[in-house]
Amino acid sequence: MAEHDNPLLSEGALPRFDAIAAHHVEPAVRLVCAEMARGLEALEADVQPTWQALAVPLERLQDRLGRVWGTVGHLMGVANSPELRAAHDAVQPLVVELSMRAGQSRPLYEAWKALRDGPLWVTLTPAQQRIVDCNVRDAELSGVGLDGPARERFNAIQLQLAELATRFSNHVLDATKAWSLDLATREEVAGLPPSLLRLAAQMWREAHPEAPSSDGEAGPWRITLDAPLAGPFLQHSQRRDLRERVYRASITRASQPPHDNTPLLDEILGLRLELAHLLGFHDYAELSLVQKMAAKPEAALNLLERLRGQSLAAAQRDLHDLRSLARESQQPEGHDLQPWDVAFWAERLREAKYDFSDEQLRPYFALPTVLNGLFALAHRLFGVTILAADGEAPVWHPDVRFFRVVDEQRQEIAAFYLDPYSRPAHKRGGAWMDECVGRSAALAQPDAAVRLPVAYLVCNQTPPVGDVPSLMTFGEVETLFHEFGHGLQHMLTRVEEGLASGIRNIEWDAVELPSQFMENWCYHEPTLRGLTRHYLTGEPLPLPLFQRVLAARAFRAGSDMLRQLLFALTDLALHHGYEPGQGLSPFDVYRDVASRTSVLQPLPEDRFLCAFSHIFAGGYAAGYFSYKWAEVLSADAFAAFEEAGLDDPTQVGQIGRHFRDTVLGLGGSLHPTDVFRAFRGRDASTEALLRHYGLLAAA
Repeated sequence: MAEHDNPLLSEGALPRFDAIAAHHVEPAVRLVCAEMARGLEALEADVQPTWQALAVPLERLQDRLGRVWGTVGHLMGVANSPELRAAHDAVQPLVVELSMRAGQSRPLYEAWKALRDGPLWVTLTPAQQRIVDCNVRDAELSGVGLDGPARERFNAIQLQLAELATRFSNHVLDATKAWSLDLATREEVAGLPPSLLRLAAQMWREAHPEAPSSDGEAGPWRITLDAPLAGPFLQHSQRRDLRERVYRASITRASQPPHDNTPLLDEILGLRLELAHLLGFHDYAELSLVQKMAAKPEAALNLLERLRGQSLAAAQRDLHDLRSLARESQQPEGHDLQPWDVAFWAERLREAKYDFSDEQLRPYFALPTVLNGLFALAHRLFGVTILAADGEAPVWHPDVRFFRVVDEQRQEIAAFYLDPYSRPAHKRGGAWMDECVGRSAALAQPDAAVRLPVAYLVCNQTPPVGDVPSLMTFGEVETLFHEFGHGLQHMLTRVEEGLASGIRNIEWDAVELPSQFMENWCYHEPTLRGLTRHYLTGEPLPLPLFQRVLAARAFRAGSDMLRQLLFALTDLALHHGYEPGQGLSPFDVYRDVASRTSVLQPLPEDRFLCAFSHIFAGGYAAGYFSYKWAEVLSADAFAAFEEAGLDDPTQVGQIGRHFRDTVLGLGGSLHPTDVFRAFRGRDASTEALLRHYGLLAAA
């Protein structure tokens, strides 16, 4: 295939998603890998320790491959297929090997060090100095100091880990797709709300296109392990036996052939431990934390332990309340509260305590209305306007939308894609933001001063059903705000050095700050009521209902906190002290952590780790604590608005612009501690987080 015929190699500003197919992947990736290899050789042959001679050409080299491989990786997440997997797997080793080749380049490493230690250092901007420092560190963590057999083994491990991560992720997707529960009678769907019945009927129709039409009222219905189906089912189904089936399928997902991740757990953990030893670290957590704000595992553990101590008593009270309600509601005698009962009775307790349910809220949260309110908030806080630009960019699915972002002078400064709905057959679960292209002066077109950033925002929320728009749960609204926060940091960056613009070069335990910050606005009355309209009547969310939502913010806060601490502490325990093959299994570690962080212990057959993609197939290995670390930062950042007065639009606007200029604008150009101090004038405190969770009195 000629280069000009391959849409993956298009030089346009945006990927040609309308033309890219699986058979384009291998030739395109092989070509750009060869180009980069030649470029590296030429750069190494005459590298000079100056910014223009080192950083700029390296950024250009990395961008060409990054754009092609990034597009392939994006499609693996949102439009997965056997053909795409085969093409991805065929060239992934080439990409990993080339990445290691660049990271282990002695000439480039020596040039970075010479720039850092030489007379030109004082001429660099703070952003450039940080990029130099980080490149020196990253080269050392990439094995630049290894030789001979040690380097060969290091590189072999890196290749193997990349392949295992892809296999792990594919197993989770396939296992999710493989399981379903078909229901045919009204008794089997007792308690399920109309929104879930409509979606479950649509799932059944999609699985049986040849069958007569069905609807939400008459059925049949299909429940899958996809979050918009399994979550509400566990909350509302009155059939305890069916809740147990769904729950057990969920906690054993990807733990049985042919999609069994069990053997991969110790294999991945063992390889990471060996990798750390080759670089001179005691374990993988020590290696991982070198690149994070926390710096050492002990700092992360100390924070998590403080939060555990402040949450445990509240979680125990939560469990007591659920058991009491279940007994009062005549749960069958001898049937103590089990894990598959928790979501059901928690929803009943919330309905009783606060007099509202998620289903009451859904009609007010139609996606188009929520987007309008979210974009209005971005305008109030940051002075940007978001314009629909559907049809102006090729997309990978008809549901995907495209938007442009303009500033106060109506100049375009960024753009983003939004892929909102669940598609369990081809799209991995969860929600994420990723970059399509990053802001960069060096990579600007000849007629432009800078290349503008473009983001992917991906969610897995409830899709439209028939004529009914996507009616979101409150949790789905929070998730959209969260991912939009990530997108804002990518899109509103002021940094023009591409190696540190947007979310690049930001320590992992700080990158969640803007995303979690945005979630706080879901509890701000003018904001929340501004993004709600009943999809049939047009009425805004009634004030009494909002007040009940606000009152319920701290509902089961101790339990929710402990759940996240269980994940974070398990992650650290597996990467800090655990040695595969020495008697204990990863599941033993999980149960040991649960004995200290869970008030209701997991079942013996719980295999949650087999679907814990964050740490086994994502970037959160020995870093899941980052959510809580960054939540401390984000709550304290939001407290700046609270202190100034959330009802004062002038103050809110001024502080919002300050947040944009610091937290969002500075990106990875400064250490996140310095960025936070630039915004808040001091280091972060846990007080605001505990107050938001209603746990301050317990501290």
